[in-house]
Amino acid sequence: MSKTIVYEVEVMFGDCDPAGIVFFPNYSKWMDGASLNFFRQCGLPPWRELQKTRGIIGTPLLEIHTRFLRPASYGDRLQIHTRITEWRNKVFIHQHVVKRGDELLCEGTETRAFVVHPPEEPDRIKAIPIPEDIKALCSRRESGCSDSSAC
Repeated sequence: MSKTIVYEVEVMFGDCDPAGIVFFPNYSKWMDGASLNFFRQCGLPPWRELQKTRGIIGTPLLEIHTRFLRPASYGDRLQIHTRITEWRNKVFIHQHVVKRGDELLCEGTETRAFVVHPPEEPDRIKAIPIPEDIKALCSRRESGCSDSSAC
């Protein structure tokens, strides 16, 4: 089971359509930010550092599914609860639950992969098996966990 990390955003006027409702692509932008924040909060170094030390250039998005339940508007503070629901050999599933306090607004899942530039084709990217140490950093601790939002 992975940790759940909460990423908070404040909805700005420019995030909304003329009716004052958040324009739907902004949820994808915020989920992408929550994905990066998840790994940083789990202890992974920035992608630039991982590229230098291990060749990993990031976790590009392969597939996304989003379900909208309630609208949000400017001035709202949203919490995006992010966790990994499934580790496969070369991909993982990120789940994002967007809330305004206790109210569920949106749910999304992303399929992503850890990728490198293969030496034989440096202009391309290639998915690699997910490193075990990264899985361990992102996993829920079984004991000694005092902060429920990060366990």
